[in-house]
Amino acid sequence: MKNPLNTIRVLTALVIVGLVISGLTAFPLLYELNLLAGYFADPSGNLDPRAYTGIAHWILLVRQGLEQTYSAYPFIAYGTDWLAFGHIVIALFFVLAFRDPIRYEGVYWVGIWASVLVIPLAFIFGPIRGIPFFWRMLDCMFGIVAMVLLFRILSLIRKVKIEEP
Repeated sequence: MKNPLNTIRVLTALVIVGLVISGLTAFPLLYELNLLAGYFADPSGNLDPRAYTGIAHWILLVRQGLEQTYSAYPFIAYGTDWLAFGHIVIALFFVLAFRDPIRYEGVYWVGIWASVLVIPLAFIFGPIRGIPFFWRMLDCMFGIVAMVLLFRILSLIRKVKIEEP
């Protein structure tokens, strides 16, 4: 794409779509984990996490934890509903930047700082909450990918500002 504003909008749309998808997938967590469990479980359908190692163990353990928690305390799911809502609200701020990237350049900087803060969050609270290292790395990758997109957008905004008469 030759027009930097078009590229900025495409990259911003990717950020928006990523945030919305991340948000929407937080609503049906148990359903999603049941689907994953079917994929990771052995052909006998054994869902006992103790029978597995690695990512299969983790997926089945989280599924078991959510299933037990939701059956006894369904209101706990409301926390992930708010997580989903938060992602969608953050995406709405990027809609402003999509429409006028130069005027709302600050939205991209906030996005970068939010992405940077994913990393210490994963490394501080991940071990406290018993999150495996590989899962924390996956969480960090979301922040890193977003940062790459956002820094590219900011470099294009700088280019547009220089080229403006």
